[in-house]
Amino acid sequence: MNAYKEDQELKDILKKRLDASFFAWADETLFQFAERFPEFDRRAAHTDREGQPRLIKYNRFGDKISEVWVNDGYKQTAEEVYQTGIAAYPHKPIPELNRKGNYIYSYAQGYLLSQIEPGFYCPVTLTMAVALLIDHFADPTLKEKFLPHVLATGETELYEGATFLTEKQGGSDVGANETRAVRDGDRYRLYGLKYFASNAGRCGVAAVLARMEGAPQGTKGLSLFLVPWRKEDGSLNGLSIRRLKDKLGVRAVPSAEVEFQGAEAYLVGDPSKGFYYMMEALNLSRICNAVASVGIMRRAYVEARAYAEKREAFGHKLTAYPLVQQTLVSMACRQEIQLYACFDMIALFDRVTSRLEEAQDEDKALLRLKIALLKIRTAQEAIDFAHQAIELHGGNGYIEDFVTPRLLRDAQVLTVWEGPENILCLEVLRLIKKFNVDECFIDEVRAIMDRTPDQLAHLLLPVEEAMQTLNAQLEQLKKADAFSETLLVKRITHLMTDIYLSAMALEAAWDGDSRKTVRAEIFINETLKNVDPASDVFAARHFDLIINHTQTPIY
Repeated sequence: MNAYKEDQELKDILKKRLDASFFAWADETLFQFAERFPEFDRRAAHTDREGQPRLIKYNRFGDKISEVWVNDGYKQTAEEVYQTGIAAYPHKPIPELNRKGNYIYSYAQGYLLSQIEPGFYCPVTLTMAVALLIDHFADPTLKEKFLPHVLATGETELYEGATFLTEKQGGSDVGANETRAVRDGDRYRLYGLKYFASNAGRCGVAAVLARMEGAPQGTKGLSLFLVPWRKEDGSLNGLSIRRLKDKLGVRAVPSAEVEFQGAEAYLVGDPSKGFYYMMEALNLSRICNAVASVGIMRRAYVEARAYAEKREAFGHKLTAYPLVQQTLVSMACRQEIQLYACFDMIALFDRVTSRLEEAQDEDKALLRLKIALLKIRTAQEAIDFAHQAIELHGGNGYIEDFVTPRLLRDAQVLTVWEGPENILCLEVLRLIKKFNVDECFIDEVRAIMDRTPDQLAHLLLPVEEAMQTLNAQLEQLKKADAFSETLLVKRITHLMTDIYLSAMALEAAWDGDSRKTVRAEIFINETLKNVDPASDVFAARHFDLIINHTQTPIY
């Protein structure tokens, strides 16, 4: 089965978001990309179980080399993936089209890749983040030195990227970081420890936050630096790996503790804006996190459906039972709507990033809100989908011969990477208080509701009721003290997400497609009503329409 060919929702999204010539090219290249997945999948299983990265601290002469060994299959997959332009084409022309690509196409690749192994997608994410930082904020000399390598698709040596933020004493509190930058001529030397540094030993260049001598405390005192992993002679650039992390999941990507012991570093942009620059990269990484989550959701759903179609119990296929039908329908609808919403967010990200310095604060704030909402929800859903897939497999779902245990282990980190729920809820609070982003959000949802065609009008009432509840909660929030508002905002964040996804379900059904209309009703019933048992009956009775794409609903 070809993962792209079988994903009609992704095709519909790309056809809507790309112009005709770009879509025709993307349609063919994504199909060919997905044709490699059986081999990618075998390599991913081997890496997870038997071929995990290993740290080689010393060579045979006792010299410290801090090399990270990865198996040949991992190397092959990485090489093949980067050559597709997944990290490069948002920044440079696609040869066949003679025009620059965009993030819509790149994230479509990432979504497909994550269905096989999000541990392969993590280094891609980091390389994309470094490419963004160099392209938008580095001076011409640094661009010339590093960008061609970070964007390499076979024509020159590839430098994979990494972004090192986390320190032992800081975690999400980046302002507590202690890594120092000491001036040395026209460059700097870094000293300190980064405690959770993914793609360590594999990256050619890392983006690192450090504090210059005399800089203020907190995030305002952090500057951004580019740090090559090795010097031009091939030796380590004043750094070493203390150890690799023994992780629950995403074992394919090496995550390490990295010590800087006078590493040569290059300052990026304004030294007072390092944290701001890194937050722009973090926006990209959080989108990658959501894309990886919906990828895991898709794989979990596909595995659950295939098993249920094959497995017999009590004389019937599992798909003959209403409870199984309702479960699969719910999974399909939730995954597709969240995928649609992710590409709504990605389209806004593409527009904002293309004119990053000139973009309106309103657009930037709305983008950050959507990123926070979807990063939280999709990460939680990825875990739930993996759980549901295991349960539908029964005992087999718990056995490592099947992919389902790996899906669950890999999904768990997505709630933590790039900021856990509480941190993202505080981001929502900041956006409301500083930018009144709630008003932009409500205006956008209202616009979708106003344009909703008559055949979907019966679905507007639960959305309207949810909007009224949101308005009441926002009024309560704005009157709350500092202690209470941090507690109230979590409930508001989840309600905003429900409303946003419901609006996306409506928008996706505007074209009058009968399946998308029923899908919107199932999703909104489950998301905003969730009290009427008849909604489960409605979902199960449309099993063939949703799962098998039949043209006529079954009542």
